[in-house]
Amino acid sequence: MAIVDSQNDVSSEQISILIADDHELILDIARLYLDRQSDMSVSTAMTLNDAIDTYQKAGPFDVVLLDYNMPGMNGLEGLRQMMALAPGIPVAIITGNPTRPLMNDVLEAGAAGIVSKSSPVKSLANSIRFIHSGETYMPLHLTREDPKKQRGDTGPLSSREMTVLSYLGEGKKNKQIAVSLGLSEGTVKMHVMSICKKLDATNRTHAVINARNTGLL
Repeated sequence: MAIVDSQNDVSSEQISILIADDHELILDIARLYLDRQSDMSVSTAMTLNDAIDTYQKAGPFDVVLLDYNMPGMNGLEGLRQMMALAPGIPVAIITGNPTRPLMNDVLEAGAAGIVSKSSPVKSLANSIRFIHSGETYMPLHLTREDPKKQRGDTGPLSSREMTVLSYLGEGKKNKQIAVSLGLSEGTVKMHVMSICKKLDATNRTHAVINARNTGLL
C-alpha cells in the first residue's frame, strides 16, 4: 500500500478514464492534456447522472474521477453510487479543497483517493497512472503529519493499530486485514498510514522492521 503524491509514471498500459466535473473549463484542460498521452483515452461528463449514463453506455472504464461538488453527487453518496455501479474499478474524488476530514471519509468509503484540482496538469496524468496501478492517491500535504497533532501522532500505537501492525508483521495485505477485523479496506489504509507516521517509517515493510527493532513485534 502506498499513499503518495507521485511524480513518476507508473504504467504504460492504455488507460480508459471517465472524468466528471461540472466546470467545463476543467474538463477541457484535462481532456486536452490527457488525450496527448499515448497511454490514455478520456471520456467526460458534467453531472453524476451523466457520468452514470456514460459508464453504462461506454464503460467499463479503468479509472473514474468524480468532482466532489458537482450536481447529483450529494457528498459521498454519489461516490458510493458510482462504486456500486463499477465494482472493482478505482473511483477517486477530484476537488479544489482537499482536506484531512475528506481524506478520512474517502478512504473509509473505499475510494481510490483524492486528486486536487490545484495540482499541475502533469500531476493529474501521473495520479491516474498511480491509481490505475492499484494504489491509493492523496495530495502530498494530506499525508504529512498535522503540525497541530505532531506530538500526539508520535505517541504509542492504539490497540487497533497494534492489531493491524501484527497482521502487517505476518505479511497480510490490507484486504485480508480488513476481512479479519471486519473493517473497510479504506479504514485499514488509514491505520497503516498512522502506524507508518508513528514509527517514522516510509512504508509498511519499514514499519514492521522498526517495530521489531523497538520490541513492538
